[in-house]
Amino acid sequence: MAIALALASAVLFGAMSVALRFALREGASAEVGALLTMLPALAILLVFAAAHGLHDVAAAWPFALAGLVAPGGSQILFTLAVRDAGPSRTSVLVGAAPLFSVAIALTALDEPLVPALIVGAVLIVAGGILLVGERVRPEGFRLMGYAFGLAATVLFATRDNLLRWLAVDTDVPASLAAVATLSSGTLLVAAFVAARAASNTLLLAGARRFALAGVFFGLSYAALFEAYYRGRVTVVSPLVATESLFGVLFSALVIRRAELIGKGLLAGALLIVAGGALIGAFR
Repeated sequence: MAIALALASAVLFGAMSVALRFALREGASAEVGALLTMLPALAILLVFAAAHGLHDVAAAWPFALAGLVAPGGSQILFTLAVRDAGPSRTSVLVGAAPLFSVAIALTALDEPLVPALIVGAVLIVAGGILLVGERVRPEGFRLMGYAFGLAATVLFATRDNLLRWLAVDTDVPASLAAVATLSSGTLLVAAFVAARAASNTLLLAGARRFALAGVFFGLSYAALFEAYYRGRVTVVSPLVATESLFGVLFSALVIRRAELIGKGLLAGALLIVAGGALIGAFR
């Protein structure tokens, strides 16, 4: 079940990045796009949590703090990355999360350093070099998108470490933990949108365009938490990292030529996923 949930999360996250790209074509700002993606996702998670029973709500506050990191801060950065670099390249960058995750664990949690982690890191860095060194890129590509993508990836990795640490010894069900993180993250993004004085008309006009991305995001998030609650990190983390490949695949199928997916991008994606799988297997 953990394997199936992890793969489902990866597939849905890859689909979300492509749907987000289509929604952003109408010119909505990144913070508005992030909020309009998170609202339907939160609605889906509330349904899941209600179905399991809303017990120990007060005990979920640590997960709410984790949600300020991701998806609170990360979703705005991820949306900016999709806007500037495209869904396929952003998905590949997110696949590097295990590298940052293990770096945090080595420094903050005193986890041991083994040779396989070094090899995995080298593979991820090599994949990143192939990605940055691409000669042909889609129209409208901005290199700053990679910076946004890497920043989002660091926040994803931080959230994953917090989630793994909190999930080890807690009575809070996975569905409620997911609601807590997404609720606090949504409130943070909403406050950011309000501070930027985004108009209510813009929010209402864009809600329909971002609905599909939000549905994919909510289902992916629910599957992610259930997977981490049911299976070992060494099993779940490498499978979730395959979201990079699914993001490239869906981009190739749906966006096609607009993304200009070449051999360099595919090779980079494969190296990053292989590195993440190696890190996950030996962490």
